[in-house]
Amino acid sequence: MRQATPALLASTLLFLVLLPLSSQTRPPQPQTIPLKCAEGDCPLLQGVPQTAGMRSGFVRLKPRGSVGWHTTGKNEEALVILRGSGEALIEGQPGRVFAAPMLVYIPPATRHNVTNTGDGLLEYVYVVAPAKAM
Repeated sequence: MRQATPALLASTLLFLVLLPLSSQTRPPQPQTIPLKCAEGDCPLLQGVPQTAGMRSGFVRLKPRGSVGWHTTGKNEEALVILRGSGEALIEGQPGRVFAAPMLVYIPPATRHNVTNTGDGLLEYVYVVAPAKAM
């Protein structure tokens, strides 16, 4: 068996390092994604390299269910309410009551929670994208 030369090892290592980087620089491609979701959160788009930075998912909450407190960080978020009613709880502010069909916008650096206040299922799609400075 032949022994690998330093040049061969270096070129192989370079190839293995650059291969993942080249796949990340390819622009996102159009796609269709089936909605096969049970109860809870169902991620649809999970950011780079699938998108240019946007994430999205489908949420289904039972009555009195909640997604839990979380923050948008450096992102902005839109909730597209498809079915049911609920409340967007924003830390330090009055809650925002909503019902389908409606859109709820949550700005960057906002701690919030979403609860189902209705008697039926609450279903919505969330879209999270990096916020740009104005």
